[in-house]
Amino acid sequence: MFHNISELVIRRMNYLESLDSKDRADGTPRMKRLRQIPPETGKFLSILAASAPNGEFLEIGTSGGYSTMWIALACIERGIKIKTFEILEEKIKLAKETFRKSKMTKYVELVEGDARDFLKEEKNVSFCFLDAEKEVYDDCYDLTIPNMVKGGLLVADNAINHYDTLKPMIDKALSDERVDALIVPIGKGELLCRKI
Repeated sequence: MFHNISELVIRRMNYLESLDSKDRADGTPRMKRLRQIPPETGKFLSILAASAPNGEFLEIGTSGGYSTMWIALACIERGIKIKTFEILEEKIKLAKETFRKSKMTKYVELVEGDARDFLKEEKNVSFCFLDAEKEVYDDCYDLTIPNMVKGGLLVADNAINHYDTLKPMIDKALSDERVDALIVPIGKGELLCRKI
C-alpha cells in the first residue's frame, strides 16, 4: 500500500505537513490551524482501514485532508470511497484543493456540514476516524457505534494528549459492552474500538 503512493499524494502530504508545522510555530489561532495527525498515525489508520470489514468508511473532521488521504490509500486498494465531514469553510476549501491536486477525488466524498446531522443515516459503518472538536466526540461516538458492522473499527484521535477533556467518552468506550476498546500509544494517542 505505502510502496504505491503516487508522487502527487506524497507532494500534497509534504505540503500539508509543512503548513501544519508553520501553523504550530507561528502562533496561528487554534481554529485556523490544521492540527493534523503525525505520519505514523496516518500509516496506522491506513493499515487498520485496509483490514476493516466490508462497509462504509467515515471520517469526522477533514481539516486539510491529510488523514483522509492516508485512509483513502486503503480505499484505493478496496475500490471504495471514504465519506469525510468538515464544518469550517476555509478547511473545506483547502481539503477540496488537496483532493483535486492529489487526484484522490474518485476515492473521497467531502460532506460540508456537522457530521452529527448526518450520522444517524450512515448505516453499515466498517471504519470511522474521529478527529474533530473534542466537545463533539461523545455525540459522534453515540451516533456511530450503533450503526457499525460487526468487527467495524472506530478510531478517536487525541486520546492521550486530550485525555482529561475526553475522559468521559473514553471511559464510556472502555466499559461499553458493544465494543472491545483500548488506547494505542501512537501519535497523540488513539482510542481504538472494535464492534463486537
